[in-house]
Amino acid sequence: MKVVALYVDQKPDGDLSAARGKEFGFSVYPSIAEALRCGSSKIAVDAVLSIVEHGNYPRNEKGQVLYPRHEFFKQYVDVFEKDGVSVPVYNDKHLSYSFEKAQWMVAASERLKFPMLAGSSLPVTWRLPDIELPLDCEIESALMVGNGESDAMDYHALEAMQCMVERRKGGETGVKAVEMIEGDAVWRAGKEGRWSKDLLTAAISRSDTPQGLTIQDGRTQDLVNNGELPKLAKNPAAYFIEYNDGLRATLLMLTGAVKDFNFAARVKGQGVQSTQFFLSPEPNVTYSACLVSKIEEMFESGKAPYPVERTLLVSGILESCLTSKIDGHRRLETPHLDVKYRAPKESQHSRA
Repeated sequence: MKVVALYVDQKPDGDLSAARGKEFGFSVYPSIAEALRCGSSKIAVDAVLSIVEHGNYPRNEKGQVLYPRHEFFKQYVDVFEKDGVSVPVYNDKHLSYSFEKAQWMVAASERLKFPMLAGSSLPVTWRLPDIELPLDCEIESALMVGNGESDAMDYHALEAMQCMVERRKGGETGVKAVEMIEGDAVWRAGKEGRWSKDLLTAAISRSDTPQGLTIQDGRTQDLVNNGELPKLAKNPAAYFIEYNDGLRATLLMLTGAVKDFNFAARVKGQGVQSTQFFLSPEPNVTYSACLVSKIEEMFESGKAPYPVERTLLVSGILESCLTSKIDGHRRLETPHLDVKYRAPKESQHSRA
């Protein structure tokens, strides 16, 4: 894969785009249309890699960064339509802060018949242990543990969980309702049985980064049962997701308790299955290479290795959960999240 043209929306002090262009032989253009056409009158690239993050962009009342992913995508589509040629597009991370805009993006790819891929690196990184839930298995309940700030790391955690639960019997059916709660209400919900203590124990057992006493003196600890979890995760959040087929899944964001992403599910006939989505330490973030390999696969084959509808649904789940947050943490019906698709035969995650 060779970069032949680049558009950069913001150029703060220290921007390296011009220097990298000279070093690797590509041009930096003042507009998206000019970049796609490489300065000519017609599209002159074989694919579009769209990475819209970082930079200085405002947030809305839900805390979402208003990255112009949809606005950039519309410009790609405009060039495709004017030039009568479409090429594959990869959109990094979630499609948009708005489910309506995300829907438009996916619909445009279907209308113009160009392959589209999007999402996080978590679904394609290594898993510890290396598990793959069987296609059409019966998942009885699921729980994900994540960490980090909202509208970034909760998105990654939701997409990691989605890549597991989409393999259930009947395929993905969409989401009926969501609810997000925070603080002490999270621990009360656990005592009330709204999320599974057994699944949380299984998920955290896969963590390589338990905090607290383990950091102090290296001792092992049972974070779920030793009373330390509420002390470490001082601002917990729970995202409750009710799927149309009856499955219930929970994301627990436990920043301060662990520093990795872990999943557990109770599967009929197999008991509890759990794994860690492995993120290699900085600066050697090789999990990004796992994602790039899938992007290259689509660019070369013209076929997405897994459905963009996964990211479409997760984009909507996150937006709806954050709406619940600012609307009194109430349960929200989500008939608009009626997204149906089938998972790929193989999970597409990296293996040793």
